[in-house]
Amino acid sequence: MLRSLYAGISGLRAEQTMLDVTSNNIANVNTTGFKSSSVQFEDTLSQTLSAAGLPQPTKAGTNPNQVGLGVRVAAITTNLAQGEQQSTGNNLDTMISGDGYFVTTIGTQTQYTRDGAFHWDAQGRLASADGGLVKGWSAVGGVINTGGAPSPISLPSGSVAPAVATTKAVVTGNLDSTGAGGQSVKEISVYAADGTRKTLSITFTPGANGAWSYSAGDGSGAPVTGTVQCANGAVTGATKFTTSDGITIDMSGLTGFADLSTATIATQDGTAAGRLLSTSMGNDGTLSGTFSNGATIPLARLALATFVNPEGLAKAGNSTLQETLNSGSPTLTTAGEGSAGTIVAGALEASNVDLSQEFTNLIIAQRGFQANARIITTSDQVLQELVQLKQ
Repeated sequence: MLRSLYAGISGLRAEQTMLDVTSNNIANVNTTGFKSSSVQFEDTLSQTLSAAGLPQPTKAGTNPNQVGLGVRVAAITTNLAQGEQQSTGNNLDTMISGDGYFVTTIGTQTQYTRDGAFHWDAQGRLASADGGLVKGWSAVGGVINTGGAPSPISLPSGSVAPAVATTKAVVTGNLDSTGAGGQSVKEISVYAADGTRKTLSITFTPGANGAWSYSAGDGSGAPVTGTVQCANGAVTGATKFTTSDGITIDMSGLTGFADLSTATIATQDGTAAGRLLSTSMGNDGTLSGTFSNGATIPLARLALATFVNPEGLAKAGNSTLQETLNSGSPTLTTAGEGSAGTIVAGALEASNVDLSQEFTNLIIAQRGFQANARIITTSDQVLQELVQLKQ
């Protein structure tokens, strides 16, 4: 049978593969984190009609005479170029700017993905769009230790920001050096270590010649008393003191000008316990929780995986990849460490498919297919002529 017939068949198969790959790229033009692929061809074995001849003193050497036997697919390579950033406004949507993959697990199978469209499931676990559990390092007491193996990230049951006992209160403003305003009482809420709320009260009473006496306490013991002096706009005397339950009151920010009474307890550093209101992602992959008491506490940090040969990863569907013998083992790290990229919160990575290039590839594959089909048609005509020689 004619060699050209089989060469044409091999060309049809190769060009069909190119059509399949190109079509898949176009179909995934809007797939989050998708990386396009391209086909590389190589020739197959060639039939040697005559071998190369050794040059002789009276005769030149001859080159080998070979007939090619067709084409085949050498490789289907993945384009790992970064896709464009698409802002979503969702604080759980996460994009990797640079190298690396998110690590997810379904059952006992570990997978890797560039799709950072995450959400919380009904059990408080961070999950990918296909239901994979996102792995990382969870915080213990607000501290994240990335030294161990990562595990699926989940919100602590009944997440609560612990209460913080008040240790300091700051008084600012102005005490009227003339004392014309009379007695002034200032109050602010303070908190015990268990979150119990109390009221810290400071009473300022004017005296003679710019003197002001104060009495401070929160009802836990005897009030602390003392005197400060207003002179030339400054307040002198003991401006720091500690109440019976350990709250340091700082009055060094007071001034003592005439005809102005604005003294107040500006701040205190305690908080009540708080419930979790929302979560957000940082550029280092740290997932933080915002609580009703105003506290922001780290909850977990995402794990990223890098590979020596990321092109060796196998596509496993659902925008996930799997480790292979030629990808190398994953190196687990955090964003910005080693060769891993950084995290962009509130954004997703678009597909890196170039439609203009893909449509050009469609034309090339189509014409290649037509040309190889013409080879088969021509070979068939030659065979028909051979059959008709007998007639």
